[in-house]
Amino acid sequence: MAGLDGLRAFAVIVVVLFHLTPGAVVGGYLGVDVFFVVSGFIITRLLLIEHVSTGRIRLGSFWLRRARRLLPALVVLLLACSSAALLVGGDVLVGLGAQLVTALTFSSNWYFIASGSDYFASTAPELFRNLWSLAVEEQFYLLWPLVLLLVVLRLPRVARVVVLALATVASATAMALMLTPGDPTSVYYATGTHAFGLTLGALLAVVSRWWSTRALEWPLAARRILGTAGALSLAGLVALSIAMPGEADWAYQGGLLAVAVLTAVLIAAFLVPGSPLARAIDVAPLRWIGRRSYGIYLWHWPVFVLLVALLPDWSSEPALAWALGGIAAAITVVVAALSYRYVETPIRRDGFRATWRAWASGWRPARLATAGSAAALVLVLVGVAGTTAALVVQPQQSDVADRIQAGQDAIRETPTPTSDPTPTPTSDPTGPPRQLQGDQITAVGDSVMLAAVPELQAAFPGIHIDAAVSRSMSAAPDILRGLRNAGMLRPTVVIALGTNGPISWDTLVTIRDIIGPERELVLATAQAPRAWIPGVNEKLVSFAWQYRDVELADWYTAIQPHLDVLARDRVHFGSAGARIFTATVQEALTRLAALPPTRDPLADESLPRPV
Repeated sequence: MAGLDGLRAFAVIVVVLFHLTPGAVVGGYLGVDVFFVVSGFIITRLLLIEHVSTGRIRLGSFWLRRARRLLPALVVLLLACSSAALLVGGDVLVGLGAQLVTALTFSSNWYFIASGSDYFASTAPELFRNLWSLAVEEQFYLLWPLVLLLVVLRLPRVARVVVLALATVASATAMALMLTPGDPTSVYYATGTHAFGLTLGALLAVVSRWWSTRALEWPLAARRILGTAGALSLAGLVALSIAMPGEADWAYQGGLLAVAVLTAVLIAAFLVPGSPLARAIDVAPLRWIGRRSYGIYLWHWPVFVLLVALLPDWSSEPALAWALGGIAAAITVVVAALSYRYVETPIRRDGFRATWRAWASGWRPARLATAGSAAALVLVLVGVAGTTAALVVQPQQSDVADRIQAGQDAIRETPTPTSDPTPTPTSDPTGPPRQLQGDQITAVGDSVMLAAVPELQAAFPGIHIDAAVSRSMSAAPDILRGLRNAGMLRPTVVIALGTNGPISWDTLVTIRDIIGPERELVLATAQAPRAWIPGVNEKLVSFAWQYRDVELADWYTAIQPHLDVLARDRVHFGSAGARIFTATVQEALTRLAALPPTRDPLADESLPRPV
């Protein structure tokens, strides 16, 4: 069907850009939802064609075809990347055993939910994190033919449409209602809340079976309307891939449903006989990429994770980070092309047995294929041996996770601060200045602050710390408003939330308005190999410079001479980095304490009163 390969190419390109060039295409993750609609459409269409042609659906044959399509490339990926992870070592080996088991049983999405993984975080990127979507699709492939055969095909035409439409709406509604603001992980990974793309594709396949395939039977107006709608849908997908950040709640409260609807409309436009839009998007380069999109999707993320672990310093410089993404993309395309040519196509075309016989025949004397068969055997044995060794040496948890867990435990063991509806900026005259007294400080942060909790508590006894993994600056207003309304917001507020995404000036203004003029604010700059960090730090510096009661804890500048103390992700740290972070905050608080008190002009009779 013309157009589908080009659409697959678009989907995989935006996903690869999203992962390999962080910040460049903030909504590129929507490519997965495009794949869901395409898969739901194609699988349902094939099942319906079989049912019409033969009067039945051979479930065993269908599942065998799916296995022939998906398993060979997946097994090669798992063996190769697990062996490479053994050579790289460190955090890329964390949880490898569970990832392999769940990848082969197509249950990765549930494993990542249970383990607390965050698709949009980089604390400890799992080697095979991208396989969650493959799990969702395979679960659909397992259940949908049964539902189609036993339920849907027994219903009248209108009832089929109604049932699939209700299933689509129910799934999208569940995602919106079950979303935890600021934490979309569970609704994003879960099959039930992310099945609407698959069911919408199935709905389109059911409806389109009643459409004519003859151009003369299509009214000219209908062809033009669908063509225009398809072009606008493609433009809408491009726009959302650029403008729909994964951190935004609205992405899960209608945004991804909009992606699914736009994709369905685009596929419907391809169904118009002789569709010029289908021909335009199916140009040769995109068609080549689209046919290899499965392999490209499989390989791009593990290759990138391994390269980042191998060359961590490259991630700290924007130019080198882009170069690293480019290298990962080049390796991905080459490996995916080889997989498509020598693994996927032979097995999909000839089946497992015929491919095995062809490989075994290469051992006959005087055959040029003998060398190829021997090389394949060596690669398989090396992959199995490397994967086995990697499973033996895998650590239980990453160093970063250990440090963050220690911070979470320390916060949990700290008594909840008592409510005090009015800040009392008083200090012990015999002790340090008020700004340096822990019981006068509220600190709000992300995983970076979590990694420094023990040191912060030691430097500022009694400090109230509210920190969580993957938190961004956009969450700060609600957190501070809640603490203020509960009477728990102290006279000095420290915020370190610049790591996990861009920030806006309006958010900083809102934060200052919430804490009020009676409190002082310290903003910590961010250090991370992310494209948005320079912009984040520039805004923080400018904001602190503009207001007398806002001070800057310049963590970025302080850590640059000591990048060697950071973890491989170039974001988090151990005890040495925690001491530098704490010292940076302490220096900012000391500068605040050294400021002379402001003079109230109304209390000075020698000055003219303002009119």
